[in-house]
Amino acid sequence: MKTLSIDIETFSSVDIKKSGLYKYVQSPDFEILLYAYSVNGGPTQIVDLARDEQIPEEIIAALQDDEVIKYAYNAAFEWYSLSKFFNTSLESWRCTMIHGLYCGFTAGLAATAKAIGLPQEKQKMTVGNSLIKLFCTPTKPTKRNGNRTRTLPHHEPEKWELFKEYCIQDVEVEKEIQQKLSSFPFPEQEQKLWELDQEINARGVAVDQQLIDGALYIDEITTAQLTEEAIQLTGLDNPNSAAQLKKWLEDQGIEVENMQKETVSNLIDFIDDQTVKRALEIRQELSKTSVKKYQAMVDARCNDGRVRGLLQFYGANRTGRWAGRLVQVQNLPRNYLETLGHARELVREKKLDALELIYGNVADTLSQLIRTAFVPSKGNVLAISDFSAIEARVIAWLAGEQWRLDVFNTHGKIYEASASQMFGVPLELIVRGRPEYELRQKGKVAELALGYQGASGALIQMGALEGGLTEEELPDIVRRWRSSSKRIVDLWYSLENAALSVLRTGQPAGVRGLLLQRESDIVHGLDFLTITLPSGRKLYYAKPFLSENDFGKEAVHYFGMNQTTKKWEKISTYGGKLVENVVQGIARDCLAVTLNRLSAAGCQIIMHIHDEVVLDVPKEQADLNAVTEIMSQPIEWAPGLPLAADGFISEYYKKD
Repeated sequence: MKTLSIDIETFSSVDIKKSGLYKYVQSPDFEILLYAYSVNGGPTQIVDLARDEQIPEEIIAALQDDEVIKYAYNAAFEWYSLSKFFNTSLESWRCTMIHGLYCGFTAGLAATAKAIGLPQEKQKMTVGNSLIKLFCTPTKPTKRNGNRTRTLPHHEPEKWELFKEYCIQDVEVEKEIQQKLSSFPFPEQEQKLWELDQEINARGVAVDQQLIDGALYIDEITTAQLTEEAIQLTGLDNPNSAAQLKKWLEDQGIEVENMQKETVSNLIDFIDDQTVKRALEIRQELSKTSVKKYQAMVDARCNDGRVRGLLQFYGANRTGRWAGRLVQVQNLPRNYLETLGHARELVREKKLDALELIYGNVADTLSQLIRTAFVPSKGNVLAISDFSAIEARVIAWLAGEQWRLDVFNTHGKIYEASASQMFGVPLELIVRGRPEYELRQKGKVAELALGYQGASGALIQMGALEGGLTEEELPDIVRRWRSSSKRIVDLWYSLENAALSVLRTGQPAGVRGLLLQRESDIVHGLDFLTITLPSGRKLYYAKPFLSENDFGKEAVHYFGMNQTTKKWEKISTYGGKLVENVVQGIARDCLAVTLNRLSAAGCQIIMHIHDEVVLDVPKEQADLNAVTEIMSQPIEWAPGLPLAADGFISEYYKKD
């Protein structure tokens, strides 16, 4: 026996979507109902564990044999579930979902099967969701079902037989996907990284339950108070209703398109009527999403006080970057309060009056404290460290923009240096207290917005107008930035022309250490444009072709997940976007190298957010210099890339 393809169906009273895999499996009533397997790609067998059938001894032995490779779609689920009952090592598991994401496809067995081109009879059965709801989740008791809280096989025997077919079919679909992708192997270093990712997710992060309880308590009271005030002001039955409030505003002579956050925020600045202004301020306070994140922590918190499963490996499947799950740690509100610790204590002690007196806006204070709900293990502290301007460093290195590399190899003041280059002003004059210092803002917004072929619109999106710039001066900023960043501009067009050339001729092309190729498997009907990064990892663009874009220009198109519509469809790309993919991919690979180095050094990684790592370390062993030194070490496949890191030690998670 060499391979074992597996799919299981399970029951737990815990809602997996809200609480995640780990709390779901740790539930005392968790059980495996069905176990489908295929040995060496042969016919799929099913074991009906719910009806007391037993998994064959040789299959149990294979589960525990590191030499037998186990395949599953979203293998983390099968591995962790089966680990509750069997000693099955993570190193012997392979995830077909991750392999599909690596090759540019989407997540979800049904969606992947369709995107990869499996015929209808080999796709996932559509009845699955209803069967899972029926047998895998608690049943609402009614007179009709005899007040039972679970549906067992004997309650719905025909549907149970269909459920077994469904489980078998999932193994068949997984095998088909695995076979189709076999010509485009998942790199060994990525397999090791996936294993490390599972360890980090399974380790989890401790949360401060007293702070969470206090935040939810205070929010409940302030929400009731604000709602009552809004009712008094507007006379509405439900002032939280966007439709009702919009109609009320119209009655006051104020026309608005919608009641979205940005619209409300802009309106507040221009309204003189104090009643209307206060009603909008209340709307703004009530719309804070911070409390949802506190509740998400409660939902995902395991019995030992830790939240697990916060990171999704290859969550951004174009670049391979991680995505957030459950609490969405990749998208936490920033904190600016200087007395963060004092605010925490007031919330922990549920001192609402003091909180209002000192900090004023309670909703905003709770929002800023959300990060601080993540805490170290008892007796430990958090070592928090992040790369300094990683994308700016990578794009400068990749393009060979020497003046930028000189900045990063010396003082590191890229915003000032950019302004100096753009406006011909000596760097030493762009300092606080001098009139030239106002140029720093132009350099900053240009650096943040223009690296990936953005123009005036990108500057506006990055907050140029809010930062004091006028719309009239934006084109000049774009022109000056591009003029001072000729090698980056050249990189946009070089990469775009190389991609066009590869699709026109079928011949590989190289740009600045990147290799672009057309890679196909005619037998399995797969076709990709690939870009090999310096690390050896590849970016995949599925079903590439040339076609006119919206501007009537020949452009590279491919099939992928549209981030707006969330549908698998045709996507057009261009040089700046390809550069963005490559730069973010390289930055991600730098983080991957660092995670491996920190792990090898014995550091306990509990999470990482964008370009930041969070370690849970014993207080007496907290050596920040050692951490930043590891993060700043040169990377073998990126000679000359100037990495730097900074960080701090804290009793709770925060932005320094």
